[in-house]
Amino acid sequence: MESPRKQQTSEGSSPPPPTFVLETALYAEDLDAAQDFYGGLIGLELQSRVGDRHVFFRIGEAMLLVFNPTRTEIASGGSLSAPPHGARGAGHVCFAADTAALDQWCERFEAAGVSVEADFQWPNGARSIYVRDPAMNSVEFAEPHLWTAPAKPARP
Repeated sequence: MESPRKQQTSEGSSPPPPTFVLETALYAEDLDAAQDFYGGLIGLELQSRVGDRHVFFRIGEAMLLVFNPTRTEIASGGSLSAPPHGARGAGHVCFAADTAALDQWCERFEAAGVSVEADFQWPNGARSIYVRDPAMNSVEFAEPHLWTAPAKPARP
């Protein structure tokens, strides 16, 4: 079987690679606690909630989806039925924040009784802080240049 990386369409061309992440998912059984954390403490805009199945938040043009794995491991049926999915254990999400905002987040978390698990500088100089949401997912806030690609050397 040919590697998926090398497969081409019937016309012989490959589609362009994705340009950004549209949505990311975390899993939490207690959606009320997740909604309080992401909507209340962090201030994300609530997009939708369906009972104890999921709660969705808008982040600019992207979405943070928080699913209850107990409910999403079972197909929901209907015309909008995505394949069953679910994860157990701590997930991870990282939000971009500038230096001043990182200090403000540390203060906000401390005031809310949420421990900052780590606060450090990466080798490229970017700073990250980490906290845990109520489901124990790792929630990182990092300076955006954490993942800035190094400049490519000019060709002679």
